[in-house]
Order: sequence, then C-alpha cells, then structure tokens
Amino acid sequence: MRHVFKSIPVAGEVHRADQLPARTSAYSRDSITLGWEDRVKARGRRKSEGGVEFGTALPLGTVLREGDCFVLDELAVVIQVVERMEPVLVVTPRSGAEWGVFGYQIGNSHQPAMFTADAIICPDLPGTEQVLVYHLIPFTREDRPFTPTGRVADHQHLV
Repeated sequence: MRHVFKSIPVAGEVHRADQLPARTSAYSRDSITLGWEDRVKARGRRKSEGGVEFGTALPLGTVLREGDCFVLDELAVVIQVVERMEPVLVVTPRSGAEWGVFGYQIGNSHQPAMFTADAIICPDLPGTEQVLVYHLIPFTREDRPFTPTGRVADHQHLV
C-alpha cells in the first residue's frame, strides 16, 4: 500500500519565547513569518523559514503574536512566530468622542481592528476603506504588523 499523506509533527500549544520549557535549551531554533489571517487560525499546516513542515491544533480562539513559539519535540526544534508587516489603515482619533464614534462605526460593520494607545488600526481591505470613507473617518496608510483585538467577527443572520 502506498502512503498518500505525509505524517508531520503537530504543535498543540504555544509558549512565549522567554518561558520555554527547560528541555528546549538544546533544541535548534527556526522562525515562521505569518500575516494576521494566518495568526488567527488555530488549525493548519505550516512551513517554517527553514523548511520545517508541521501542523497546529491550538485551542480555538488562539491568536498568535510576535514571540510565540511552537515546540516540536519530535524534531528537537523551537519555531518562533514573527508578525509580517502588512498594509494597514491607521485612524488617529483626536478626542474621546471620536474614539467612541470611530470604534462604533468600524465595529458595527464587522471590520477587524486593533487598538493601540493612540490609534485604531485596520487591515487595508476594500471593505474597510469603504467604511472609513463613508463615515468620514480620516485615516492614513502604513505598513506595520496587525493583530486583531479579539476574534474576527463572522457576520451571519440566520433565517
């Protein structure tokens, strides 16, 4: 019988780089650069920068961040997550009222968003730009890592 599917190691948990288990001190190091859409997927097949193929079966709702690590004991390797620079739309509210109104309009249209101390950041997607323009929300374009706050909304209405 011929094997069609290649067996790969599967990471079921994430460790922070500064809190790796002691057993990993002699493991080789690798990295994987992921965009935000890949960092919100708990399950999937992945390939590191060094060519290591592995799967992830993480708890639902896991959002991978810069510095998170996968420990693959079978291969004696630690793979660290790097957040990809991505095109984003940056909204810089000037008052508490603007924070409220802008956040409401972005959230009400189910757009993914990231909040920093001074800005609301959204991925540069056609739908997001349309929402900002329609509601007269000023924004600039930049390239920076994007990590959505919370789970990305799935807008469905059941009949």
